[in-house]
Amino acid sequence: MSCIVVVGAQWGDEAKGKMVDFLARESQMVIRFNGGNNAGHTVVVGEEKFKLHHIPVGILYPHVRCLMTDGMVIDPPGLLDEMDGLAARGISLDNLYISGSAHIILPYHKLLDTLEEKRRAGKKIGTTGRGIGPAYADKAARAGIRMADFCNPNRFLSRLEDALAVKNSLLRHLYGEPPLEAEAIIERYEPYARRLKGHMADTAPMVWEALDSGKNIVFEGAQGSLLDIDQGTYPYLTSSHPIAGGACLGTGVGPRQINRVIGVVKAYSTRVGAGAFPTELFDDTGHYIREKGHEYGTTTGRPRRCGWLDAVALAYSARINGMDRIAVSLLDVLSGLPSLKICAAYRIGGRTVNSFPADNVLLEQAQPVYEEMEGWQEEIGNAQSLDDLPVSARLYLQRVSELAGVPLCMVSVGPRRDQTLFLEEL
Repeated sequence: MSCIVVVGAQWGDEAKGKMVDFLARESQMVIRFNGGNNAGHTVVVGEEKFKLHHIPVGILYPHVRCLMTDGMVIDPPGLLDEMDGLAARGISLDNLYISGSAHIILPYHKLLDTLEEKRRAGKKIGTTGRGIGPAYADKAARAGIRMADFCNPNRFLSRLEDALAVKNSLLRHLYGEPPLEAEAIIERYEPYARRLKGHMADTAPMVWEALDSGKNIVFEGAQGSLLDIDQGTYPYLTSSHPIAGGACLGTGVGPRQINRVIGVVKAYSTRVGAGAFPTELFDDTGHYIREKGHEYGTTTGRPRRCGWLDAVALAYSARINGMDRIAVSLLDVLSGLPSLKICAAYRIGGRTVNSFPADNVLLEQAQPVYEEMEGWQEEIGNAQSLDDLPVSARLYLQRVSELAGVPLCMVSVGPRRDQTLFLEEL
């Protein structure tokens, strides 16, 4: 049995989907444990590209049971659009299961998300506007509507009326917006509930049974570790737990049953939305990385902020996740640059520090202390092993691993499944 958690080691968009896709081939279960359709995992199979938002990457394999568990928040119309898109391409959804304890995103969550971001004016967080934060806020306030409520018409109506009593007051008095009507929401959403009810399950016992049977399980994290609600760059983060600990919180699995944690890290850094980003590049190099790496959001299409690899942040991420290995993605994007930089420390208030500050204000003051390394001109997409890479590329990977304090297990040299170099058996 193997029980592996795959997490993003940075601010998200690290190409975790490719690692999960590889591990899913030899697994019997893939589990999404956090987030909602603010996530986007892309997998390239031959000439086909699959973009997934709610649904675990393992759905591309007919033998894999795919679970959307308690820690997620689900947008019913968005999920059904995703399901219909996969079905139209011949992908079976028979093995898709949704926890009855997962919370539902409703129209007022999306509306409040957009209105609150607008109200912040110059202090915007940069949310996707998909209602993720407000849905998690209701969950924490014990005012949310869960999948089991949603699929029961009487309970859904009762819970919705209770919720609207509060939400409509907010809409009227804080935002000056007209109230929402329960009847209109019910009319629109009940057909969604009828379609999704057949996929609802008590997912925790399913996971326990798989563990007891010695199955191989992959836990698929969404977003990145530096966006964790507790350990990330507050308040510029997501509202769930993308770190490895979230795999336990969002599924009902104890930490002793996790065998390995793999952190996926880009060969450079990116970030979407607001918040400190010490290594951000505003020059031609930043533009080169964005265009060559197609650094535009899978979910939103927004251009990502790009910069040099931040090894201070990476080492912090390795600690909070208890990473056993790191997998470096998008190394091919750096081909063609004459020299590369890695941030090995920060200068904050006249002091050189090697630790990642918990206070976002201090992180905003951080100036990167760079190590410069030789780049390479060769395109590396056809490499079949680490030895096929240019010497400077191998030295770069070695230094990333040293600064992270974690051994390297995989290198991605292109978007396709076959453009992946494995350094060990996983």
